[in-house]
Amino acid sequence: MTTYTAGSRTLGPRGGPVAPPVVSPTSSARFAERARARRTVARRKAAGIAGGTVVVGALGWLLLLSPVLALEPQDVQVEGAGTVVAVDQVLAVADAHAGTPLPRLDTVGLRDEVLEVPGVREARVTRAWPHGLLVVLVAREPVAAVPEDGATGFALLDMEGVQVGRVDAPPDGLPVVDVPVGDARTLSAVLSVLEQLPADLLAQVQGVSASTQDTVAMQLRDGVTVEWGSASETPLKIAVLSTLRSSGAAAGATVIDVSAPRLPITS
Repeated sequence: MTTYTAGSRTLGPRGGPVAPPVVSPTSSARFAERARARRTVARRKAAGIAGGTVVVGALGWLLLLSPVLALEPQDVQVEGAGTVVAVDQVLAVADAHAGTPLPRLDTVGLRDEVLEVPGVREARVTRAWPHGLLVVLVAREPVAAVPEDGATGFALLDMEGVQVGRVDAPPDGLPVVDVPVGDARTLSAVLSVLEQLPADLLAQVQGVSASTQDTVAMQLRDGVTVEWGSASETPLKIAVLSTLRSSGAAAGATVIDVSAPRLPITS
């Protein structure tokens, strides 16, 4: 096959033009093209990295440093304070962190601070976007009033025996507990019984006394004394007492003994 050249045009074997080479005809030109391609790719990567860094930095500033998501005290909500916990004290804990962006706020540490507020037994702190917090409490509600040793007032105790307040006179609807001073086991037995009583029965209890953990007795507001015994089998004792009082079997009785719930005695 023979190729003829006429002027600056290259002719094929049949006299037609031959397409110019796509790739540079020399090695140096090819190397230069590859180098330019590599530099172009490198510049694009650098631009992409720089752009990504700017975006990440701006996002970090927005979330962690700017006031856009900062905690605002008026957006803090407290639930479950009950009758004992002072809501203003809980809000004061949150106020100390005002202005802190929510993503940076240590909710676990904040929860620990809330637990230091008197009367708080459990707490849960969650972010309420974009500027608030939700603080859900489980309060230590008093279940009994215990006469103070050597004083005229009463200590208010929760179901765990933790003092949650003090009053000069027992509150209406709260039973007064009379146990030996310093007898933690007897007090625990009494509180265990009170904790398990349904609300309607608890409302009828005026006082509870016990000399030992096995001699719990309740004085009802209608004048009936219930000999309870120990805190064991309390659900069964509740059922027996409820049945006796609702059926009329204990009508006129001033003492109902359910300490042996399978053989109750009325007198």
